[in-house]
Amino acid sequence: MPVTAQLKYLRIAPRKVRQVADMIRGKRVDQALTLLDFSTKRAVKPLKKLLASATANARHNFGFKTSNLFISKILVNEGPTLKRVRARAFGRFFPIHKRTSHIELVLDEIKKMSKKEKEEKAKVKKPLKDKKREREKQKKKLKQLRTPYRIKKQRPRVKEEPKRIFRRKAF
Repeated sequence: MPVTAQLKYLRIAPRKVRQVADMIRGKRVDQALTLLDFSTKRAVKPLKKLLASATANARHNFGFKTSNLFISKILVNEGPTLKRVRARAFGRFFPIHKRTSHIELVLDEIKKMSKKEKEEKAKVKKPLKDKKREREKQKKKLKQLRTPYRIKKQRPRVKEEPKRIFRRKAF
């Protein structure tokens, strides 16, 4: 069952937050925390706090173990933009956009397969590999049959005049 946590109106541009979010997407919670520990980006601190909140939700509300959780989805959307103005030369002004972002983090539990499921999965995969090997062997045999009988025709060599290259003289 997915566990969600949200962070809204974070005063960091979504483009900068996405760089950190892409780094931890799909990772286990403990791996994500170590990656965040060694990153120097400003968006690390709020993301770490959000990840801690999501794991606390999972433990308290659903009884999941932290070691079995991974980040299944992390979305960084754009929030409202604060518009400010800076004075410039000749009485002009320059617009400044202070962007905000909304982050949604979804954790999910890693499902452990039973022995029966593993065996069924292994049975399904084996025939496909055998078919591919047979096709490759057939292709190799066909190549071996075709190559010795092909004889390349040699073209007669004709002397050609060298091409003239226009070169501009240095001034």
